[in-house]
Amino acid sequence: MPTNLTSMLSPVRLVAGWNSQSLARQFLLIGGLVAACAMIVVGAFVTSLIEEAVTRNSAASTALYVDSVIAPLLPDMQTTEVLDDTVTRALDETLGEGALGSRLLSFRLWRSDGTVLYSNDKDLMGRQFPLSDDLKTAFSGTMVAQFNQIGDVESIAERNSGKPLLEIYNPVLQPWSGKVVAVSEFHEVAYDFERSLNKARFRSWLAVGLFTITFFLVLSIIVLRGSRTIESQRGALKTRIGELSTLLQQNEILRSRLQRASQRAAALNESYLRRIGADLHDGPAQLVAYASLRLDSEALVNPSTPADKREQSLTAIKASLDDAMTDIRSICSGLVLPHIESENLTELLHRVIRAHEQRTGTKVGLSFSGMAQELSTSAKICIYRFVQEALNNGYRHGQGAAQRVDQAMDGKHVTIAVSDRGPGFDPSRIPPSSLGLAGLRERVESLGGTFELRSSKEGTRVQMALNVMEMEQT
Repeated sequence: MPTNLTSMLSPVRLVAGWNSQSLARQFLLIGGLVAACAMIVVGAFVTSLIEEAVTRNSAASTALYVDSVIAPLLPDMQTTEVLDDTVTRALDETLGEGALGSRLLSFRLWRSDGTVLYSNDKDLMGRQFPLSDDLKTAFSGTMVAQFNQIGDVESIAERNSGKPLLEIYNPVLQPWSGKVVAVSEFHEVAYDFERSLNKARFRSWLAVGLFTITFFLVLSIIVLRGSRTIESQRGALKTRIGELSTLLQQNEILRSRLQRASQRAAALNESYLRRIGADLHDGPAQLVAYASLRLDSEALVNPSTPADKREQSLTAIKASLDDAMTDIRSICSGLVLPHIESENLTELLHRVIRAHEQRTGTKVGLSFSGMAQELSTSAKICIYRFVQEALNNGYRHGQGAAQRVDQAMDGKHVTIAVSDRGPGFDPSRIPPSSLGLAGLRERVESLGGTFELRSSKEGTRVQMALNVMEMEQT
C-alpha cells in the first residue's frame, strides 16, 4: 500500500475506533485529560497567589521590624550621601547582635544612583552597581519581596549560602515628607517561612485536587448512568430494527406470494371453468345427447314398433337421463362448499373424504395426531379444497391406490398430508400449464402456510401446514 494512502487511512481508523467507544469511555478519556489539565492550571495559579500573598505578608512584617530598628540610626539621608563611621559602627553592632544578627544573613543600604552606602560585607561598601528592576521598584515606593530568587550580581555570597532566603527591598522614607531617600536590602534566613510555604502549597494542591477529583467523579457517575441508558436504548432500538427488518422481509415475501396468486387467479379460474366444461361435455352432455338421439329413433317414431321394444328404448333413455342428473349433481357438489363454519377439523376431514369415496367408489384412510383446535373459516376452506384437490389428483393420476389423509397438530401449526401408493412422477417435469398443483401451492401460501410435494416410485405425498396463531390474528 502506498505511504500516502496509509497516512490517509490512519486518521480514518482512529476516528472509527474513537466512535466505536461508548460515551462513558469517551468521557473518561477526554474528561480525565481536561480535568487533569484544569487541576494543574488552577493549582499552579492558586499556589502562585498563595505564595505571593504569604511572601508579601511575611516580608512586610520583617521589613517593618527591621525599619523600626534601623531607622533611628540613620541620619538625614536626603542631605547625607555618605554614612560616617559612627553610623556604620552603630549599624554593625545592631545587625551583628541580638535578634537581627541571627535572623538576617546580609544587609545593604542603597542610594538612588546604585551606590552601596552600607553593607555588612565591607567589600561592597562604596561600590556602585546598575540598578536592578527590584531596586527601581523599591525606589518608586513599593516594597519588593522574593523567596529563593536571588539573581543580583552583588549577591554571590547569598546564592552560595545554601540557605532558604527571603530577599526584601524596602524603601526608606523621609519622616516628614514621605519621600524615598534610600532602599534597604536584606536577606532573611527563612526556615520557618519555607515550612509554612510548603505547607500552604501542599494544602492548596490538596484542596484543588480533591475538588477536581470529586467534581470529575460526580460527572462520571452521571455520564455513566446516561451512557448505560443510551446503550440500553441503543440495544433495544437495534433489536426493534431487527424485528422490523424481519417483518419487512416477511411482508415482502407475502406481497410476492399475493402478487403471484393474483397473477394466476385468472388462469386458475379459467382452468376450473375449462375443467367444468369438459366434465359437463364428456359426462352429462354426452348422456343427454344420447337420450335425444334415442328419442328420434325408429323404435319410438314408428307406430308399429312393438310395445316391449318401445318400453326398452324408453328405459334406456330414462337411464341415460338419470346418469346425466347424477353427474350434474356430482359436479355441483364439488363446486359448492358445504356448511363448514360450524364444523371442527375432524368433522371437516370426514366430510371431504366421504364425498370423495362416494364419488369415486374408493376407500381413503384417515388418521389424527394431537388435539384439534378451532380454526378460522379461511383455514377450513383452504384445508377442505386442499384435501379435495389432492385426493382428486391422486385418484386421477395414481388410480387412487392406498390413498390416505394424515392430520397433525403441535399447538401452533396444523399439518395435513395426502398420500397414495401410485406410480409417482418427477416433480421437476411438471409442465407450467399444469395448474392443479400450482393452485394448491398458491392457495396455501396465500394464507402464509407452507406447501411440500414429494413423489417417487413408491408413491406421492402432498403436505400443507398453517400457523394457527397467525390465522387467528388475521
